[in-house]
Amino acid sequence: MSERRARVVFLVRVPAERTEAFLAAYEAIRHQVAGGVPGHLVDQVCRSSADPEQWLITSEWERLTDFETWERSSEHRELVRPMRECFTDARSLRFHVHAQTPTPV
Repeated sequence: MSERRARVVFLVRVPAERTEAFLAAYEAIRHQVAGGVPGHLVDQVCRSSADPEQWLITSEWERLTDFETWERSSEHRELVRPMRECFTDARSLRFHVHAQTPTPV
């Protein structure tokens, strides 16, 4: 069986005074990743409706190994450094996509 799509989730805390820097760093990263990281499909950044310092970053990948290869690269470490400097706490979770609803046309 071929490897299934994967979703990577980061739950992070960003203090209010670092929000602008965090979003600027995310903006720079997302364009570079979307433009050329093999296996990357889509990503999102979401802010908690209940806690303005709680953020969720999700990305979808063709295969989990695509993300893991990217994550181990020196290019990845350099690219995400400005964003990670904004976090006071971070948690990473990885999932294989088991099922999904069809995308409307």
